[in-house]
Amino acid sequence: MDLVYRPRRLRRTAPIRGMVRETELSPRQLIYPMFVTEGKSVRDPIDSMPGQFRLSPDELVRECEELYSLGVGAVNLFGYSEEKDELATKSYDPKGLVQRAIRAIKAAVPEMCVQTDVALDPYTTHGHDGLVIDGEIVNDESVEVLCKMALSHAEAGADWIAPSDMMDGRVGAIRNALDVQGFSHVGILAYSAKYASCFYGPFRGALQSAPSGHKKTYQMDPANAREALREIALDLEEGADVVMIKPALTYLDVIAHAREAFDAPIAAYNVSGEYAMVVAAAEKGLIDRDLAMMEMLLSIKRAGADMILTYFAKDAAAVLRAEYGSFI
Repeated sequence: MDLVYRPRRLRRTAPIRGMVRETELSPRQLIYPMFVTEGKSVRDPIDSMPGQFRLSPDELVRECEELYSLGVGAVNLFGYSEEKDELATKSYDPKGLVQRAIRAIKAAVPEMCVQTDVALDPYTTHGHDGLVIDGEIVNDESVEVLCKMALSHAEAGADWIAPSDMMDGRVGAIRNALDVQGFSHVGILAYSAKYASCFYGPFRGALQSAPSGHKKTYQMDPANAREALREIALDLEEGADVVMIKPALTYLDVIAHAREAFDAPIAAYNVSGEYAMVVAAAEKGLIDRDLAMMEMLLSIKRAGADMILTYFAKDAAAVLRAEYGSFI
């Protein structure tokens, strides 16, 4: 008798499906991006990102305590300054907003991995990730300021520095600056393949940092995949501990290529536009929010990401904890 293989035998019950599951998602693999604002007891709703807030440092601490109780062990902080200038001088102010937020979190939840965004756009009048001199977004002068910013975060207690600016050579320069100042234990999560994407729109609304002009001279062309591997290789050679692809959903192929090419930890950023699409469709009753959220995150993990920055981190952690099996 000819043998007939019936794949459905391995799908018949939840325990069977669990035993043969190829991809697992854990709250510990999720990183929650958070927006810090001045004040006390402030939870300012972000219009462009329903369900997300600008949080004052005390509210940020409360949120971190809840996240940690759900199993989310890392947050990535985004701040700004009300005083902006051409040279982003407030980005490295030791008494700045992000620096104060780091100290508050580490005092209350010391085991939380605190990561900080390092780029100049929230601190400049022009909204670019680097300095603009004579109409040009300059590289080396920008890297000098980024190093000062990174050091100020390390001094405040940050565990990981996350440069998102896409200036050439900034990973090596930051690594050297940290090491020289005694912060060899501080890690670098490099935005290695950050594309010039339209999916950042809601985020820029959250930080009110829309640039004058475009960012295509330093962020990557969405048409290029091989270039991403060169960028990742450079960052690893310069001392990056983790490399990241951003955005995630429209660059799953890049995540998969990177996973095949490198043994280093890989992060992916499930960005604001991807989050907002799911939320908007769910609000219209077109999709189930939780099912879409989980399927989206699983796709990123399946592509090869070890960790995911996502605005769904808190909600996904609650689902994973309560009823993960019903989503597969």
